[in-house]
Amino acid sequence: MRRRFITIAGIACFAAATFASSQSTPTTNAVGSPAPWTSWKKVPIPALPAFHPQQPTKIVLKNGMIIFLQEDHELPFIDGFIIIRGGSRDEPAAKTGLVDLYAQAWRTSGTVAMTGDQMDDILEAKAAKIETDGDTGSTSMTWTSFKQDFPQVFGMATDLLLHPKFRADKLALAQQQEDTGIIRRNDDADQIAVREAEILAYGKNNPYARMPEFATVQAVTLADLTAWHDRTVTPNNMIVGISGDFNKVEMEAKLRAAFDSLPRGAKFVPAPVTFPGPTPGVYLAQKSDVNQSNVWIVGLGTERSNPDYYALSVMNTVFSGGFGSRLFQAVRTRLGLAYSVNGAYGASYDHPGIFYVAAGTKSVSTVAATNAMMQQIKDLKTTPPTETELRNAKDQLLNSWIFRFDTPGKILRQQATLAFYGYPADFIEKYRAGIEKVTSADVSRVANQYVHPSKLAILVVGNAPQFGTPLSTLGPVKMLDITIPMPAGMQQGPMGQR
Repeated sequence: MRRRFITIAGIACFAAATFASSQSTPTTNAVGSPAPWTSWKKVPIPALPAFHPQQPTKIVLKNGMIIFLQEDHELPFIDGFIIIRGGSRDEPAAKTGLVDLYAQAWRTSGTVAMTGDQMDDILEAKAAKIETDGDTGSTSMTWTSFKQDFPQVFGMATDLLLHPKFRADKLALAQQQEDTGIIRRNDDADQIAVREAEILAYGKNNPYARMPEFATVQAVTLADLTAWHDRTVTPNNMIVGISGDFNKVEMEAKLRAAFDSLPRGAKFVPAPVTFPGPTPGVYLAQKSDVNQSNVWIVGLGTERSNPDYYALSVMNTVFSGGFGSRLFQAVRTRLGLAYSVNGAYGASYDHPGIFYVAAGTKSVSTVAATNAMMQQIKDLKTTPPTETELRNAKDQLLNSWIFRFDTPGKILRQQATLAFYGYPADFIEKYRAGIEKVTSADVSRVANQYVHPSKLAILVVGNAPQFGTPLSTLGPVKMLDITIPMPAGMQQGPMGQR
């Protein structure tokens, strides 16, 4: 401890001496010449270089399958993925949860020739992985392995893709795990807030907000899993991506041998979904075992194909983009009304995202925090960003954007995503120019065009008797029923738990 103290003291003395020296002597650069700056605030910041990422090779097979190949010889690994059209938004409402069960049972069940447990043993011995997953608009398979193990691992992955064998015990296990999640979904106030905010923004029966229930989960059968697989897994509904240490000519030959002979299937067409937006008002989800509130103000966002996407992104950053944003500085720093506060004008690829402003606050500060958040939303429409706000927002967006594409694998995944949703291949290259062109007037225009306080819903998850100022001062309060529909023979506690 004494040696550690002496070391720390020495470092402190050295730092003090260095600082003192820097105040009395000119700063020099790396080669000993006087530097043109004496403060970190004067460090020259060079302009961002042009962004032209190495594009993957795109191949379209005669059956409609799209393949992207991206060589990356830095490490001896090969990673792959398959994105398949069709997700939870496309499952029947009476069987909500089907895609989650399918994604889990698909992998754990295995194939006709090999059970999922047998696959686990082989993959574990090779430090390799094969996984399946489900999302709102897609299902997917991913795998990774050492270069020398690729033939075997890829063979197992394609066998799982083309010859799955759904097993009753694995479906039952997936249903049990899904039921456990349903039982516990009211345990955490944050989880309740996110869930109920989506329901308010999209609508209770909207497929982007539906929740699995015990009855819908138990309604799913093995035949349902097989039917879903047969409906979605056709080559013209899939995009394949491979990145890693390989020769793309040789890899293309392997993929053609595996997939070229597959017959084209029916094109997967998702059902149309409408987005009327939330019904304005004040909504309360009563949770009596907490002493703080989760406050969410929600509305509809936009899609990334919107020509105003860039201006909305800058607006969003000025408003709620981190510690320096208006929202954070006003509600948390100056007023001290929130432990945390954040927001976003959400933009999804193929449907409107959610516009939200959210805060965690003491119960007694619930109404004050809500009013402060609403005031910042209103001010966004009337107070244009300053030159400093605009510059900082653009810098924040552009300096963080590049890290989404700093590896060949990330670029490959992004290109596959763009192709999946029908976006142009140069979308990410256009992002910088789109952001740089945004003006203060653009931000004011989109704020007035897209942000409407009168159309927003206010959600509070908290303990109403502790609010101090009644929530009704914000308007008529509508109580949300968050109890969990329980099957016969299962008891429910006061907060919806078993």
